[in-house]
Amino acid sequence: MKFCFGIIGCGKISIRHAENMARFGKIIAVCDIIPERANTLAAKFGANPYLDVSKMLEMETELNVIAICSPNGLHAIHSIACLNAGKDVLCEKPLCIKSGEGEEMLAAAKRNNKKLFVVKSTRFNPPVISLKNLLGNNSLGKIYSFQLSCIWNRPASYYFNSWKGTLALDGGTLYTQFSHYIDVLYWLFGEMKNAQGFRKNLAHIGLIEFEDTGAICLEMKNGIVGTLNYSVNSFNKNMEIALTVIAEKGTIKIGGEYLNELIYSEGTSLIVQADGGNLANDYGTYKGSMSNHHHVYDNFIKALSNEENVSTTAIDGLKTVEMIEKIYTHCKLIS
Repeated sequence: MKFCFGIIGCGKISIRHAENMARFGKIIAVCDIIPERANTLAAKFGANPYLDVSKMLEMETELNVIAICSPNGLHAIHSIACLNAGKDVLCEKPLCIKSGEGEEMLAAAKRNNKKLFVVKSTRFNPPVISLKNLLGNNSLGKIYSFQLSCIWNRPASYYFNSWKGTLALDGGTLYTQFSHYIDVLYWLFGEMKNAQGFRKNLAHIGLIEFEDTGAICLEMKNGIVGTLNYSVNSFNKNMEIALTVIAEKGTIKIGGEYLNELIYSEGTSLIVQADGGNLANDYGTYKGSMSNHHHVYDNFIKALSNEENVSTTAIDGLKTVEMIEKIYTHCKLIS
């Protein structure tokens, strides 16, 4: 299959997509409403720049694979437009910010017989893979509980004059900052049954339309209980994404700044293979999750080539959205 790629949304994450697209085919078109962004990315990779998605889809008939890197609240409308135009789609996280939109995206993929995938790059972190394998072969026995701690920093400058921080385009801290780690909970422990807790905006009053802090108790459908504590108010820098699993045959904690290190493993041996040189996405004033887009694209291309479907499908992406939506519905935003 000849891959002719396009990108919608030429912000900071788009360069990760472009670099990996270039390994497998040609980038022929990019689109952003900000001309400087579209022109800069297009010039770097020899693509045609566009300011309008509809125009790009109309003019670039060779396009067959498009990455959606636009703001969260536009993922659904942009993905559906591309699917309706007969393109396969890889959507950045989160898949969308409303479960109803996700269902419409899945329906568009099915209706047009095209593939829709979502970026869930943290699944490729070596400690996460190792823990998934332990759970898969029942080495830990019965899982009693888990604790997920997400302590990051997002300064006021991050939200200034941006779509970030708005309910319509951002959706909330769990969507933009921590959806990868909600996905890890789903991947390891299955679907969530119930959520109770509190959310509050403590340090970004007047800057964001939702919480910067949350303390949540979770009940999974399989009976496992856990806690989720998160904040973007860490002083000066990101501190940790840490997951502790308490089980019948062992207690394990993986952590580091990006859930990329083994902290301890008692009662069982968690073997973690190093992934040297794989640094977090660096955006200058802040850092994001681990840069696993090379793994994402290796698997994405296999799936598009009708090999084993090992990419994260939109169904998995929708499950993450449903979990976040349930947390936001049942956990009160307090003043």
